[in-house]
Amino acid sequence: MKKQFFGGVAFGVIFTITLTLVLLFGLVGKARMRLALGLDPTETRTVNSSKSDTASPSAMTSLSTKDISTKLTGLEQIIDTYYLNDIDYNTMTEYIYKGALASLGDPYSVYYTKEEFDSFNEQTTGNYCGIGVSVNENASTGAVTVVQVFKDGAGAKAGFRSGDIIYKVDGEEVTGQDLSTVVSKIKGEEGTTVNITILRGSDTFTKTLTRATVTIDTVSSEMLDNNIGYIKVNEFDEVTATQFDEAIDDLEKQGEKGLIIDLRDNPGGRYDIVCEMLDRMLPKGKLLVYTMDKYGTKEEQKSTDSDEFTKPLAVLVNGNSASASEIFSGAVKDYGIGTLVGTTTFGKGIVQQILPLNDGSAVKLTVSKYYTPSGKNIHGTGIEPDVRVELNDDAVENGQYVKEKDNQLKKAVEIIKGKM
Repeated sequence: MKKQFFGGVAFGVIFTITLTLVLLFGLVGKARMRLALGLDPTETRTVNSSKSDTASPSAMTSLSTKDISTKLTGLEQIIDTYYLNDIDYNTMTEYIYKGALASLGDPYSVYYTKEEFDSFNEQTTGNYCGIGVSVNENASTGAVTVVQVFKDGAGAKAGFRSGDIIYKVDGEEVTGQDLSTVVSKIKGEEGTTVNITILRGSDTFTKTLTRATVTIDTVSSEMLDNNIGYIKVNEFDEVTATQFDEAIDDLEKQGEKGLIIDLRDNPGGRYDIVCEMLDRMLPKGKLLVYTMDKYGTKEEQKSTDSDEFTKPLAVLVNGNSASASEIFSGAVKDYGIGTLVGTTTFGKGIVQQILPLNDGSAVKLTVSKYYTPSGKNIHGTGIEPDVRVELNDDAVENGQYVKEKDNQLKKAVEIIKGKM
């Protein structure tokens, strides 16, 4: 076991140096990256090796392999000699890597074990085995909050609600842990159980839930009165753009005269997907969003589709509308093609990239900021709605919005009717 640990330490040192070289000198070449803007970073992007010209090689002197190896060896000897309980050196090794990323003080920059990374990738398909809820994490407090409870899932059957805080998973406190790590602990094989401890106001309770396969319809739609279409987008996953197009086409066939897009409690997702959806809404050639990295490199996404939406439009948002939801909302607001209704959005205006490693693990790093078409970075502030409406306390029951009591939706309908 000691040999495994020393091997892990050596790999950790090599990993640290290699990662530094990758970041400073662009040695990844044509390796493909995954771009993250929320819970589900999946868009691949090629690393631009030309950025290495602006980096300072002196940064390499900040990490001494000899010093690190000597101190880790000393720590291992102390632990091996004095620690009372059994030692899992494989876990210790993984936490060395996790510690390297945690030292950045950035909740969005993390190290994933192979198992965590596999689970992380699974999130983008729209199919997974879990308890049927979506969650978000407060970057300041680290609290993991339920933002949506899916119908017929284990969470719904257990009475979970939007706004519940997941405090513990199988007895382990998860506050402050990386969101994808928490999700990987909640998910698991079908038929297995997981104990979830919930904080709801001043109350605390624990439920045992049985995991099951959950197929998420990321988009749902219906025709409201007065031929006003309604589309609810839950997440921006692999299947979302197609489902979104189908929903719009179906409502058009039904005689839609105006449209409400509901992004409330949508934690974000794939960057390429939200751009594809905006492409459907805006005229060809319009700037959808752009990013800026530490080197001043600007990357723009523009509309290439000749289709555009010209009917009255309202977009519902709230404090759980994050990341990709804010890209969509920001473009709608900047171009004035619709009215934002609700409360201020979450405020995540930074971009992460995933760097897969040869052993199946990966590193996620914050690499740039994104900006709305007008040049606004909303990180930490969010997007203010055009019409602010606080949701009534009785508008949500069992994690679901009640149409008859949903005053934010009613306001959006009123706005659309006024424009028709």
